[in-house]
Amino acid sequence: MPPASRRDRTRDRKPRTYDPAKTRKALVAQVEAVTEAAHQLTPEQRARHSGLPGWDVHALLVHIALQIDAVPRLLGEPEAAARAPEVSLTRWALSTGTIADRIDEQTLGEAERAGDGAARIDEAVAQLEPVIEQAVREDLLIPHRFGAMRMHDFTVTRLVELVVHSDDLARAAGVRVGLDRVALATTVRLLADAFAAKAPGGAVEVRVPPYAVVQAVEGPRHTRGTPPNVVEADPLTWVRLATGRAEWTELAGTAQLSASGERADLSALLPVLG
Repeated sequence: MPPASRRDRTRDRKPRTYDPAKTRKALVAQVEAVTEAAHQLTPEQRARHSGLPGWDVHALLVHIALQIDAVPRLLGEPEAAARAPEVSLTRWALSTGTIADRIDEQTLGEAERAGDGAARIDEAVAQLEPVIEQAVREDLLIPHRFGAMRMHDFTVTRLVELVVHSDDLARAAGVRVGLDRVALATTVRLLADAFAAKAPGGAVEVRVPPYAVVQAVEGPRHTRGTPPNVVEADPLTWVRLATGRAEWTELAGTAQLSASGERADLSALLPVLG
């Protein structure tokens, strides 16, 4: 695998930013990809287990719709009273596990009411299209359940949700769901940064070429030469590990995941996103 760029290494030292125009374009592309795949599914495919506890593919489709129409829903609420963001992207990632039960209940309830998951996605897309320009506003604070959040940052989280669940859908239903390159890169970087925030330190270098390199885990900090503890994964493998879709013990030592050094076992620190 080629090494990540030096520019990406430098950016890991401070909060990462994302370009609103690229976010908007990636959101449109990933929404289109998952919508197209949803309309290809047969009744048998929609009834398959999604790979997520208690959800069939129909419930997964409905959950995807909920992630899309969260953007227009929050844009329709009064602006947050806070003067500055209270929720960063890394805090969002590390907090999602705290509301897993609520998300499960909401998804299953909506899935029971929705007759057609693909049609439910269409409804969400129709609500998103008129507000797509507002979705990437950096000056607007929205009232997220974890606290005030920049609208653009929230839209970045939608890219993460769409990439993760596009991969879920592809594996569960056996269909091809395209992954927009910017959407995938954004997801990898956000999850890498969240991991570094969850396990701060400089003992392990985590590489996900060509998108991200972060230093993490307590211990002696590496400064020069070849790092003694290195973890390297391809982008989709990292996404699956960081979201609990794959087990470290099953992938370590394969072509998808290499780990060298006495501190390079990250199994106790994963997943990142609940």
